[in-house]
Amino acid sequence: MAKAAGTVVTGVVGVAAYEALRKAYAKAPVREAAVSTTALALRGVRKAEEGAESARLSVADVVAEARERIGEEVAPPVVGEAPHDHDH
Repeated sequence: MAKAAGTVVTGVVGVAAYEALRKAYAKAPVREAAVSTTALALRGVRKAEEGAESARLSVADVVAEARERIGEEVAPPVVGEAPHDHDH
């Protein structure tokens, strides 16, 4: 009987601890923090992409001007993607 009572007490304590953790997790703004962190990361990625595009355009301008100076004909900017003649 004492062994069974000890098992029941252990079970009750375990259930109480589980419920307390579940309630604490539900109250904690874990999801909100995850969403905020992801939004911040996405903003950072967008800024990095903008910076990379700006740098690419600046380099393209410098190369085009250098080609003009040495007398090479500068190709117009490419709009859209080139057609593919193979399957992916």
